Amino acid sequence: MVELRKKWPILGRHEQAASWLQVWQDLGRAPRTIDAYARGLAEYLELCEQAGVDPVRATRAHIALHARELSFRPSRRGSNVVALDSGAGLSNATLQQRLVSVRLFYDFLVEEGLRQEPMSWP
Repeated sequence: MVELRKKWPILGRHEQAASWLQVWQDLGRAPRTIDAYARGLAEYLELCEQAGVDPVRATRAHIALHARELSFRPSRRGSNVVALDSGAGLSNATLQQRLVSVRLFYDFLVEEGLRQEPMSWP
């Protein structure tokens, strides 16, 4: 867990996020899976911090804003992309992977009694 907090310091500022990732580690998930979940959740937590929103109290609108940001973010590969799309945003598979970590985090919050009901998805 220390390595993840070094890579994504934001995880250290959100106790519930760190707890959720620790549970996945304790369940024996592969390190790359944990890394992918940490990355997806860290990006979402950054958006929450920028918006001044407690992730535990976030709404469907915050998830939609995050999905939109992921969809329109410039590609790391920029203009070198040889594809039919604009080169902007993450691929659909990557976008879905990032959102899965957020969905699983909200499921955890419900299980822990920190939210009354699961997050509804856009």
